[in-house]
Amino acid sequence: MCGIVGYVGSREVVPLLMEGLSRLEYRGYDSAGLVVVKNGSLATVKAEGKLERLREKLRHEPLAGHYGLGHTRWATHGAPSERNAHPVVDSKGRVALIHNGIIENFLPLKKRLQAGGWTFSSDTDTEVVANLISSYLDGDLGDLGDLKTAVEKAKAELQGMYAFAAVATGAEGREGQEIVAARQGPPLLIGLAHGEQFLASDPAALLSHTKDVIFLENGDLARLTPAGVEIWDRAGKPVDRPVQHLNWDPIQTEKGGYKHFMLKEIHEQTQAVQDTFAGRVDFETGRVTIDTIALSEAEIRGLERIQLVACGTSWHAALVGKFLIEQLARMPVEVDYGSEYRYRDPIVSSRLLAVGVSQSGETADTLAAMEIARERGARLFTVSNVLGSQATRISEGVIYTHAGPEIGVASTKAFTTQLVALYLLALYLRQARHSDVTEAGALERRYLEDLAHLPLAIDQALALEPRMEELARRYFRAENFLYLGRGINYPIALEGALKLKEISYIHAEGYPAGEMKHGPIALIDKDMPVVALATGDEVYEKVKSNIQQVKARDGVVIGLTDHDPEDLADLAEDVILVPAVSPLLQPIVNVIPLQLLAYFIGVRRGADVDQPRNLAKSVTVE
Repeated sequence: MCGIVGYVGSREVVPLLMEGLSRLEYRGYDSAGLVVVKNGSLATVKAEGKLERLREKLRHEPLAGHYGLGHTRWATHGAPSERNAHPVVDSKGRVALIHNGIIENFLPLKKRLQAGGWTFSSDTDTEVVANLISSYLDGDLGDLGDLKTAVEKAKAELQGMYAFAAVATGAEGREGQEIVAARQGPPLLIGLAHGEQFLASDPAALLSHTKDVIFLENGDLARLTPAGVEIWDRAGKPVDRPVQHLNWDPIQTEKGGYKHFMLKEIHEQTQAVQDTFAGRVDFETGRVTIDTIALSEAEIRGLERIQLVACGTSWHAALVGKFLIEQLARMPVEVDYGSEYRYRDPIVSSRLLAVGVSQSGETADTLAAMEIARERGARLFTVSNVLGSQATRISEGVIYTHAGPEIGVASTKAFTTQLVALYLLALYLRQARHSDVTEAGALERRYLEDLAHLPLAIDQALALEPRMEELARRYFRAENFLYLGRGINYPIALEGALKLKEISYIHAEGYPAGEMKHGPIALIDKDMPVVALATGDEVYEKVKSNIQQVKARDGVVIGLTDHDPEDLADLAEDVILVPAVSPLLQPIVNVIPLQLLAYFIGVRRGADVDQPRNLAKSVTVE
């Protein structure tokens, strides 16, 4: 997740940066650090752990100056440690960088820089960016070049999702009094004031100093100086972004300016998904590390099968998990409702791994099912979002989803992060059970590269928001919906239908597309919208055939696809184009427009989308 804060002006910078970081500590608490530029040199102080550790170090290693950067880190590349903490300084000591995100092509860039004599002292992709920027700083006469130009050149080579800020120093006595920042995905905004400027990844970090802010757009590059702010768009053209005055009350601040928590949490999925695999994957070696699992690789190899138990949305995640684990780890998987598992006589042995999937870790039916499995000798894991919850306390292995607080009752980011956690579990099991480690490493790198592309695809799916709002205006009066999917996307049809039911109170049903003719086809008419998930290649033509069956009965089709929209133009009234990713990760992208559709239909119908009637966030009773 990572928190970014910056200041340039006439005031003493360290208290301002520390105040900002204290409001951003929820975004990362693996490590924290500051850099201050003074008298032509960079001075940094960094500490592993929570922000208090940095405060303590600053008492013994004080910094002073009038501009600089602060960072609180949630580890992605490189384990949590002081050497991997930000700010990261290039090997020539003239660029300091703080960063949130993932640089997908860091490895070829790193190899190129190493061949050119650049050295690396951390395990982070951030250091690649710092060295890359520094490599473009040398002027023709050996003088220090322009930081904005160097960042612009480096940015053109970067692939991935990132927000970063840089300061530089070089020629003796030169102090540029500038911060250069870039955004491609994660949020970044500028706070404006007379003779001073602020930078942050969240408005909460700067609202006590200014309420006039500029939200940077994707592709933007900005230069902050005491005199003002300059911004260039992705094409390199100067641009004026609107200044917004935030008169937010505490609740609005908590909602981040969104009308509802649900919409805010839908938009937080890019970051939440990234945070869930952050620090658990090594993109160089292709290894997955989950240090909250107590079983040895030998014990994992002794397992014969898996049972996933869950309720509601988490059960849908478990259904996707079945596809992931069976395909990647080649282990048989059963999926049970917790409420049903506890009342049957499940076959359990010491060679069974039971995995409870629960956002809260306190779901009564899921906990009861986990206890039954454990009592009968099964090994026990859980996927949960809540540290120290009951499910995590009784388990031998925990995969935390790192979705952050989810206030909206209808689960959105908790669901997508559960899918990422189950993907990591599948890879972890595969890794432990694979006999050829070298070959496995190559395979895992491919799967992790697919994961690295995911945040950008989610961000592109979120850009469908205006389109989904338009569809909501057209379909919000419908009283019935049918959602169809095949294979790994069948659970997404179930989840899309559940979201619509929860949020709008419209009757909706999710169904395997191939089973439609065994009953639901009798319901189809001109008044029933049918949402068909037609992505990937394996079953694409089959889903098209199902859509044709709907059209033959005057059904109204909303087609969601990653293929050429024209291929469905004659079959569907509306076609939604989603970005294509690995088939195993496509469900995460596909569910986002369905969440948005449910949200906007609920709003149109006047429902309380954050607190739907009769529902509770965590069901802690039977």
